[in-house]
Amino acid sequence: MSFIVVIPARYQSVRLPGKPLIEIAGKPMIQHVFERACESQAAAVYIATDNDDIKKSCEAFDAQVCMTDAGHASGSDRIEEVCRLLDLNDEDIVVNVQGDEPLIPPAVINQVADNLITNAEAGLCSLYELIPNPDEAADPNMVKVVTDKKGMALYFSRAVVPFNRDQAEEISYKRHIGLYAYRAKTLHDFVSWPVSELERIEKLEQLRFMANCIKIHMAQSCESIPPGVDTEADLKHIKTLLEKR
Repeated sequence: MSFIVVIPARYQSVRLPGKPLIEIAGKPMIQHVFERACESQAAAVYIATDNDDIKKSCEAFDAQVCMTDAGHASGSDRIEEVCRLLDLNDEDIVVNVQGDEPLIPPAVINQVADNLITNAEAGLCSLYELIPNPDEAADPNMVKVVTDKKGMALYFSRAVVPFNRDQAEEISYKRHIGLYAYRAKTLHDFVSWPVSELERIEKLEQLRFMANCIKIHMAQSCESIPPGVDTEADLKHIKTLLEKR
């Protein structure tokens, strides 16, 4: 298995400005993410940013940094630029690890890359976890996915899908996890396409791939993935967990 990891790191955050540099257990958050990624089987790990302070912080712990354009609309756009900067081949595999997931298990990084190698018909792969409490599925911040019998995504939504019309079925809702493995060519194609109608409505960039007939393979994560850091409450929780380690 051969792949690289790219960690997009933006300084701007509405709820937590400077989020990648927030100190947790004596290290900036981005360093925790980088160290988890380095424990995976990735051939190399890069941090992609547009901010000089983040660059300096990352270079202090010997990370390889790619400076990218400040105008990118999504992490996929930023990672596509890294593919060009590194002159990757079309079939090279890149895993997108979010820069605000300091407790991401290395095993799931390996899993999503291996799944893309195994599923040649897919342009990208991602993961899901089952939602234990069906009532939680109503949260629009929790993206749901439905899949076919081969594990290919049929649709992603912030709404409750599938809709339990008669309330007669016990449904295992699937929460999408924002961890992706892409082929480099898929990313090059992605940035050439306009924003799709469903992507614009749901505010979910993965729907652009689907609108252009790219298959997305989904699998249940092999390990439980702790939540990322989006809010002050998340940050407090993660600090508690990491300081206990």
